[in-house]
Amino acid sequence: MNKYLQLFRVNNAVMGTIGMIVAVFMAVGTDIGNHLINLVVSAVVVFCFICGGNALNDGIDAEIDKVAHPERPVPSGRMTAEHARKVGIVMLALAAIVSVFTFEIPCIVIVIVADILMVAYETRLKQRGFVGNVTIAVLTGMVFLLAGAVIGNVEANAIIALMACLVSIGREIAKDIEDMEGDEGRHTLPMAIGVRNASILASVFFILGPVFSIIPLIQQTYGPLFYVVVAADAIFLYCAYIVFSDQHKAQKMAKIAMLVALVSFILGVFHF
Repeated sequence: MNKYLQLFRVNNAVMGTIGMIVAVFMAVGTDIGNHLINLVVSAVVVFCFICGGNALNDGIDAEIDKVAHPERPVPSGRMTAEHARKVGIVMLALAAIVSVFTFEIPCIVIVIVADILMVAYETRLKQRGFVGNVTIAVLTGMVFLLAGAVIGNVEANAIIALMACLVSIGREIAKDIEDMEGDEGRHTLPMAIGVRNASILASVFFILGPVFSIIPLIQQTYGPLFYVVVAADAIFLYCAYIVFSDQHKAQKMAKIAMLVALVSFILGVFHF
């Protein structure tokens, strides 16, 4: 594979781009065709952002990847770590530049803030445990805010953005508990407050996500198919229960719950 395509982990970038298109559909519904230009622009923005984040990650984690991912361009010697970092910064900057063509100020601001958070995470925050957890979760939620911003309605996906952020924090904490023994050099939340307290906090975040899904149900924001979200809520509550005994399973089930929640918001766009 071409070293740049491998550096960008282009398959992940393509999947993220598809996810962005779906998120825009969630924000605007069947009128998505009226926002075709901004849809394309936002897809390019997300593609560049993911490529930039992956390149920056490879440039910074070069030593770690010698063992974990020796086939990647930097540890395999096909590219220097410095070059990978520069490419990453260029791609992140390109994402911000392309966002200007949406002509939506909230969209531009979201992308710039996301760029700053990504650089901060890779260079400093991912070694700081809970702060890094929150950063990744915020970036996850910002995808949905961006989808609303590009069609001029940043609030459109606010609830699912908040849900995604909250449950992502829970999942990140669960992952840190599971990886506790191998996390040398990191000051993770379980290390700071203990496994049980970290599990309690993860459980709280797994519960908070479903709580906010009640708002669209009360306000009848979506069509009747949105009630599928109840299934996602049930899985998240199960995650809140099992995180105390099986963090790996909690993470796996949280992924499934997030997918079910996403489907419920998509289906909810259709009103009968």
